[in-house]
Amino acid sequence: MDSIKDPQPVPVTGEQKKARHFAFVLLDNFTMLSLAGSIECLRIANRMAGKTLYTWSLVGEGGVTAKSSSGVEFKLDSDLDELPRDTIVIVCGGINVQAATTKRLLNWLRKEARRGAPMGGLCTATYAIAKAGLLDGKRATIHWENQDSFSEEFDEVDLTKSVFVVDGNRITAAGGTASLDLMLKLMADHHGEDLSNAVADQLIYSSIRTDRDTQRLSIPTRIGVRHPKLSQIIQMMEKNIEEPISPAVLAKDVGMSTRQLERLFRRYLNRSPKRYYMELRLSKARNLLMQTDMSVINVALACGFASPSHFSKCYRAHYETTPYRERGSHGTRTNEENAD
Repeated sequence: MDSIKDPQPVPVTGEQKKARHFAFVLLDNFTMLSLAGSIECLRIANRMAGKTLYTWSLVGEGGVTAKSSSGVEFKLDSDLDELPRDTIVIVCGGINVQAATTKRLLNWLRKEARRGAPMGGLCTATYAIAKAGLLDGKRATIHWENQDSFSEEFDEVDLTKSVFVVDGNRITAAGGTASLDLMLKLMADHHGEDLSNAVADQLIYSSIRTDRDTQRLSIPTRIGVRHPKLSQIIQMMEKNIEEPISPAVLAKDVGMSTRQLERLFRRYLNRSPKRYYMELRLSKARNLLMQTDMSVINVALACGFASPSHFSKCYRAHYETTPYRERGSHGTRTNEENAD
């Protein structure tokens, strides 16, 4: 990544008296890529500038080690202690963030926020910051796989599908390589685009995304076809999960007959529009069952099923298990009785 010789220093703007410090808070099962991408950006920035613009530390509950979702352990620099003034707090989340969001963590986040610390979350850590009440009335983002459950639990947060969001002193990124885009954005704000672009070049990162870019591939790319009306219909389906639209209405809205709609889905997706729509709804239901404490009845309603029995029948046919057993197999907290 780096050349053998140190480069000529890149001119930077916004000179500061001391280096900006980032405290990365590692939650249990955090995603290693988000952390590594963030720290590499800071390290390379220092090298390209020829001076220490940034410092960082790893903190977490217990102050000893934290294990990533890949099983790699990291040595921590400190416990959840009071941080120096002007520290930028970046929480790193990953798998099963609900379990990793402890009462002690929430209290510590609130305390640091009261002291004026800018607060950020990578990947699923947006959940922890929202749970602490620190994203109320703010724009934010979270990994696309967690969007459904997050929206159900935190309706006071303006959730977007952007790769990252900066709203005042609240910073969120969707995970994966989105941490690179976020750090390059912050770097440009701190010291100018020349430095940010130089860091991106060192990373062989040629397509820097902005907060206007979305996380997922476009629908045509995702499904492997480029038929404008098919893409339009799928978008309508994805936006109307709780109150499904009939195939006849979908067809009419894009200017075709129901028979033409059927042929279009059979040709490109090898299934009927009704079947495809059902799979979308069941996929969201599965996310909600695994990631939230919503009752099975409420999950059914949120995914457009009029009754729990119909929901259970469709779920069993598609996933070969019932919603209740799915919930139990993932250890999600629930007070419901087994109603299989």
